[in-house]
Amino acid sequence: MRKTLALIVALALPGAAQAWEEPARGTPLRADLMDALRSSAEWSLGVPVDFVVSDLRVEGDVAFASGTAQRPGGAAIKLEDTPAYRRGEIDPMMDNTTMQALLQRSVHAWVPVHSAIGATDVWYATQDFCPVWGPVLPEICDNK
Repeated sequence: MRKTLALIVALALPGAAQAWEEPARGTPLRADLMDALRSSAEWSLGVPVDFVVSDLRVEGDVAFASGTAQRPGGAAIKLEDTPAYRRGEIDPMMDNTTMQALLQRSVHAWVPVHSAIGATDVWYATQDFCPVWGPVLPEICDNK
């Protein structure tokens, strides 16, 4: 009964169960998150990298980011030309350059603690991440 009532309230009041925010384009917070994600992506995909963001969520000192890496101006990244491919770390048959990351704010900067490029599954959909990233993964974590 309690879970049913919570579900009804969550569906009836959009945003009521959502505590996270999406930083607006052009804000320092969004720039900081994209810079943190970019440093991780550039190690694997080479420089320079821009993102088409599909989901960006922040709550307190944790964040979730999902998007597609590309070259500035919108050019696709050829996986066979990337440092990670040359190191044998990625397969050109993977789900292209989609990227997801779980980030955490340290004293001085945002840090991508867990990330994946080209994942073909929803690797972050596990209760293991919920104690820290539950606020930005409410559809995965049972936040009571």
